[in-house]
Amino acid sequence: MIIDSLDNAARIEGVNPYFKQVFDFLRSEDLLRLEPGRIEIDGENAWINVVETTGKERSKALLETHDEYTDIQVLIAGNEEFGWKSRKALTRIRPHDPSKTDIDFYDDGASFYFPLSPGCFAVFFPEDGHAPGIGEGRIKKLIAKVRSR
Repeated sequence: MIIDSLDNAARIEGVNPYFKQVFDFLRSEDLLRLEPGRIEIDGENAWINVVETTGKERSKALLETHDEYTDIQVLIAGNEEFGWKSRKALTRIRPHDPSKTDIDFYDDGASFYFPLSPGCFAVFFPEDGHAPGIGEGRIKKLIAKVRSR
């Protein structure tokens, strides 16, 4: 997991070949003006979902993992908190829903929680269990899906 400000994104662009494409797009746009929906970056290798949602309580936020994709979650507006736990420590997987590709949910509790401020991002690799969307009120965010393999 990586947590940082978009101002420092260039420091991690070499971690994955698609990170630079995502961060170049983010630097070129007025993020507040982006409408909800999918933005193509590089086909199935990298894309962004613009999401507007209402925050939920910690107890309602399930930990999730992905096998094929790394998430870059960028808060645009509102207040959001995330739960985190190492995938190796997750033991209580929920039955897999075959209609949901590349996502597994868990009933385990998070090891810790952290807030994200607008203009900051969190990168969740396949080894990171993460529980997004915790907060009160409206949350506007970007979720970049970047192929891990």
